[in-house]
Amino acid sequence: MSHSIIHAFDFDGVICDSAIETAITGWKAAGQLWADMPADTPPAFIEQFRLVRPIIETGFEAILAMRLLFLGESCASIFSNYHAKIQQLMQHANVTADDLKTLFGATRDIWIANDRAGWIAMNPLFPGIKEKLQLLGHAETWYIITTKHERFIRKILNAHGINLADERIYGLDRNMSKPDVLKIVAKNHPQQTIEFLEDRLQTLINVQKHPELAAVKLFFADWGYNTAEDKITAAAHGFNTLSLESFV
Repeated sequence: MSHSIIHAFDFDGVICDSAIETAITGWKAAGQLWADMPADTPPAFIEQFRLVRPIIETGFEAILAMRLLFLGESCASIFSNYHAKIQQLMQHANVTADDLKTLFGATRDIWIANDRAGWIAMNPLFPGIKEKLQLLGHAETWYIITTKHERFIRKILNAHGINLADERIYGLDRNMSKPDVLKIVAKNHPQQTIEFLEDRLQTLINVQKHPELAAVKLFFADWGYNTAEDKITAAAHGFNTLSLESFV
């Protein structure tokens, strides 16, 4: 058997350009916590959310980011003290991260139940990704490692005709960090090289801190949700930076 490569991909910002859908779901969910927010998401806030998106680690934080934007916070001010600002919002609303994860997932479920086609349309894949993954599926082993609920990943992949076994999708449901998931993948494929592609710089830095993952090749997706500063830092850390063109 040839020495094949095991691919592990993040989902949002690598495979799926989900920023628009995440912004709208965040806005809808925020409206259930704060009654002063209009029902429909103003387009300007969706554009601003795209700029704020690189700081968000898990989808539910979109609820808090949209609230901050609604309150008139600029993108720069959100970046400057993000964690303190979201903690303060959560304390005022008397909610935990788990409450917000549940609310975010439920808000998505309702949208899908009412308008599945519309929801899918707001989750486009990046250009060329569909064909890349369909080809990869025939030839090689690949995983998705994400902070999104697995049921949403499956719906999006199925809608685009991409087949991936459930046991290859590691999502929010498992309550595991990405380094922990990579350790499992490495254990399952001891003789093979693992390549991990991620658009969030901090995630790659966290993986690098685990000596037992030293053999995993780390790739930074420059088309995803990251900043110009992130791109410079990624190079300084020695991560392999990939463009969408070279990936597909």
